[in-house]
Amino acid sequence: MVKRNETLILTHGDSDGVCSGAIAKSAYPNSDIYFTSPVGVFDDLRMTDSYKNIIICDIAVDEKSCMRLYERLEELVEHSDLMYIDHHPLPRKCWDVDWLHHDTSVCASELTYKALEGRLHKDMRRVAIYGAIGDYYDNTPSIKEWTLDWDKRSLFFQAGTLIQALIFAGRDYDFKRKLLLPLSRDTIPSEIPDILNFARLGSKLEENLRLRIRKQVKVLDSLAYVVDPKGYMSKSAIYAAASGMRGVGLAAEYRHRKHAYDMSLRSRDTVDLNMILREVAPKYGGTGGGHASAAGARIPRESFEDFIRELDKTISREKHKTRLIENGEK
Repeated sequence: MVKRNETLILTHGDSDGVCSGAIAKSAYPNSDIYFTSPVGVFDDLRMTDSYKNIIICDIAVDEKSCMRLYERLEELVEHSDLMYIDHHPLPRKCWDVDWLHHDTSVCASELTYKALEGRLHKDMRRVAIYGAIGDYYDNTPSIKEWTLDWDKRSLFFQAGTLIQALIFAGRDYDFKRKLLLPLSRDTIPSEIPDILNFARLGSKLEENLRLRIRKQVKVLDSLAYVVDPKGYMSKSAIYAAASGMRGVGLAAEYRHRKHAYDMSLRSRDTVDLNMILREVAPKYGGTGGGHASAAGARIPRESFEDFIRELDKTISREKHKTRLIENGEK
């Protein structure tokens, strides 16, 4: 039987999640790392019973299962030290507990560094900056202050290399785990084996994806979307919005085993995607949420077309409300 370490770290597989996990790993070097997601974290908590410390980073709380997750986490607190570190908007049934470290105004990497600062070398702030750049949270007061200790151009090169390599790696969690370990020791990304080649290949695929979406994009009143773009979902949503000249872009990919579409959405408008998806997705048997300008959803295959139409109507309605408010009308 393999002996486990005292600490378990569950984190997201994107750049902010990997950087958060690396910071937590730096604070607890003798820890086990696993990647999870908002829809998978409850099942992954089955492995936690033998751990003294449990750290969960950058995992949004799903609206449908939030109370079930809360009850499970409260059970874990009985025998483990728990830290749940996240920056996604919480469901309406929010938690008021000591083990939750939550702030929507910063990225998970910054939040993780601050939560564990007493166990960390000051230089690990650089890894938090990478995570902030990857999640578009590099304008916060702390990140701007920390950035002054390095050449900003070098930071963006290292962060960009990391981001492109992680997106190219996709669901190759073994690669991400191998990458996270040197990152936890503050090794610059460009010195980590294979990462530069992955980043180069990822950038080439992204450019091909951008050009392909121009031909595939479908346009509604307020929403532009692409189905099965065969490429990076978040970037596909960005390029769908750009190619379709709409304020919101959506990329959807069919998951055969789930009989559902997984989606990534990006907004260039003032609409709150998190609130819209939490309202619309459950009506069609799905789940959704995230940030105001960057979110995700999972919708059953049979409801996909109806969901897209309802989503477009809701976005148009919210944009209209915003315009009325801006013009001083009721």
